[in-house]
Amino acid sequence: MQIVYAGTEFLTGDAIARALVEYSRALARAGSSESIEVPIRDANGNLESAVFLVGPASQIVARHVESDGAAELTDEAVVSELTTRTQRLTRPHPGQFLEDWI
Repeated sequence: MQIVYAGTEFLTGDAIARALVEYSRALARAGSSESIEVPIRDANGNLESAVFLVGPASQIVARHVESDGAAELTDEAVVSELTTRTQRLTRPHPGQFLEDWI
């Protein structure tokens, strides 16, 4: 997938892009922001990383692009971390409902 952020295109894996977009949405709903580093491929196919500031003001898009034959970029640790952070922001924590009634 390709991430479009601040008018610049970044090539990364499907799961990484989806996890980044979902975390950005969760941060926006929470009114928070954070810098996140994810692996990308440069124009020559080399592995690099990019840091994205995501949150309420983020304008980030993930879109499918034609594969140039390179293997899918994967990073289970990054996807797992983003998923965990997203869940922390979107799942009720113990006592949340009690706090809402006080």
